[in-house]
Amino acid sequence: MGNKLGAIIVNAFILRDSTLYQINRLIEEFKSLDVSIDVISNIDIFIYINDEGKIVNKLKKYDFIIYLDKDKYISELLEKEGYILFNNSKSIIDCDDKMLTHIKLSNNNIFMPKTISYPLNYFNNESKFIEFKNKILKEFTFPFLIKENFGSLGKQVYLINNLDDFNLIEEKLKYTPHIFQEFIQESKGTDYRVFLINKKPVAYMKRVNNNSYVSNVAAGGVGYTFTPNKQIIKDAIKASKLLKLDYCAVDFVLNKSGKYILIEVNSNAFFTEIEKISKVNIAKIYCEFIYNQIYKK
Repeated sequence: MGNKLGAIIVNAFILRDSTLYQINRLIEEFKSLDVSIDVISNIDIFIYINDEGKIVNKLKKYDFIIYLDKDKYISELLEKEGYILFNNSKSIIDCDDKMLTHIKLSNNNIFMPKTISYPLNYFNNESKFIEFKNKILKEFTFPFLIKENFGSLGKQVYLINNLDDFNLIEEKLKYTPHIFQEFIQESKGTDYRVFLINKKPVAYMKRVNNNSYVSNVAAGGVGYTFTPNKQIIKDAIKASKLLKLDYCAVDFVLNKSGKYILIEVNSNAFFTEIEKISKVNIAKIYCEFIYNQIYKK
């Protein structure tokens, strides 16, 4: 094959240092494989459907695209135009929606927190709103979590300690998709992350935040290495296979009986901290996987 060319698509509205690190590391590792990379923001693609119902696409042809965004509309349009995405649009959609993630993983012998979805609501029907809130209060004891279905970096997650918290957040999220979830109190501020490439674990990180109930590095968490047991490895592999992910991080908390409880799967997990603490070259492994998929068929 002649000139090898790939692209990285990013969200223009949130270019954090961790995103820039990810981009630069991927470019660096692809360069060693003689693959050039263009970096494109989601607002520069401008792919759309015209008045004849045809997709208008001015993006040039790429051998592959690493999709570091969560815009399901752009990703599906690109795939319909024949582009190969890592991860694919369906996997990103399934991971981006927290309730959908739990649904996809359910009935597969994976431990997860008790999770209830808020019903779809477009109208201000106060009596039905109160009726459902009372049902939730019968299912959970304080504290529990409310999570918006769509969110990243530990944001859009609320710890509900009492009735006032509950009423305040529910009023705020009345028309927003969200879930109610059991809070594993003994793991407050701590979780365990497994990074997988091609459904195979490559690195492990324990994240600890002593000042918050969320452990995300972006929220002040600090990463440490840890030694996984068979259960967390098995469940992480199973999750990555069920969600058909080329690259992901699967997050767990540890309950008081010593079981790892899966709480989230991230299709675009940042690897700044894990590369630093584990000394595992995540970018190299991921780039070599993509290279072999595209150029060694």
